[in-house]
Amino acid sequence: MTAFWRAWSIWVVSVAATAATAVYIALYPFAPLLAPQEGNSANVVVVVVLIGSFATIGALLAWKRPGNRIGWLMSAVGLVYAIGIVGGLLSDVQRSLTPTNWVGWIWLTGVGLAVYVVLLFPTGTLPSPRWRPVAWTAGLGLAAWILGNAFGPTIFTNSPTARNPIGVTGPAGHIFTILAGTGGVLIAASGGAAIVSVAVRYRRAGTIERTQLKWLVYAGGLIVLALASEVVAERIMGPGNATNNLQNAITTGAVALVALAIGVAVLRYRLYDIDRIISRTLAYAIITGLLIGIYAGLVLLATQVLGYHHSAVAVAAATLIAAGLFNPVRRWVQHRVDRRFSRARYDADQTVAAFATRLKDAVDLDAVRADLTSVVQTALEPAQVWVWVRERQAPPKAARTAARIASSSPSSGSLPSMRSPST
Repeated sequence: MTAFWRAWSIWVVSVAATAATAVYIALYPFAPLLAPQEGNSANVVVVVVLIGSFATIGALLAWKRPGNRIGWLMSAVGLVYAIGIVGGLLSDVQRSLTPTNWVGWIWLTGVGLAVYVVLLFPTGTLPSPRWRPVAWTAGLGLAAWILGNAFGPTIFTNSPTARNPIGVTGPAGHIFTILAGTGGVLIAASGGAAIVSVAVRYRRAGTIERTQLKWLVYAGGLIVLALASEVVAERIMGPGNATNNLQNAITTGAVALVALAIGVAVLRYRLYDIDRIISRTLAYAIITGLLIGIYAGLVLLATQVLGYHHSAVAVAAATLIAAGLFNPVRRWVQHRVDRRFSRARYDADQTVAAFATRLKDAVDLDAVRADLTSVVQTALEPAQVWVWVRERQAPPKAARTAARIASSSPSSGSLPSMRSPST
């Protein structure tokens, strides 16, 4: 079986199981017994997006880059989570929490596979042979976690613990419980080591691999930003369905972008756009914070300090002022972000702009050639620079003869006289 059929067969299984579960939940909502455990439909959307993004990007990478393990690991993550969501479907069918509780351990299994994604990114190999103990630790942790939870006397991931229907009792059961706890610790430890490996790999990497690693770091930053946004949203809006839906929307977007970032990095499609994406993300995050601060400050100034009691008018005025300040603030922030975080690109843009200004008054071809070479070396820093100048080609012999005849003709345009041959 070729890589194409293997990759997309895993995708079909993952997506089909997820789609069937999502359709069933949409048609038959969770029973009251299961609703607190399984969450609302927004939680299901997050899981569906996670499975779909990882399964699709994983299948694409496994098909296009079959020698790179990243695609196969992402496909495995999608498949594992698809099995986990099917457990919720079985719970609803049986009106029992046992299947859901029993497959609860599978979610950390997906995290363990994600540890390998970070450890092997982006080449699909370890940074060096010295990192093999980390890979073995992650594998042992996964095996211990799966065996301990699958056959322990109680369901380790459930609180309070429930009896495992296929668990082993007696002294052997205690061994499986210890295995589960040890496996969780080993997965966490190997995950921390995998994050350290990214920094080590970045220091030793070349230009292309460093750019690929920037995509992974950017994806990790999105996860951190999403988690921080969820905390802020709950503090501002308070608990409730609206807050929960907003948090799920943020998480959904972050999860989808993480898979997309990994796919872009491995396939190297528009790879070097990462610097611009990072600068734009930083700029708009700063802009959002500044405008929210300006808006809140104006509302507080009008209602609390100045004692203006028409709060609706104050809110409308603050909104108009914040909207009017958007473009000036955006230009000001973007300029400073480019100078601080994209200095090389900023300097290159300034160098090219200066060259374009000088080119307007340039008349000496040799001076222009030397200036162009200097600009390319400064802006792009290539290993070598060649400037090819196309010289005017000499006209062919027939054209030169015709030109001489035309130039020798009288100004009136009449043809030169010719004597007829004598008879």
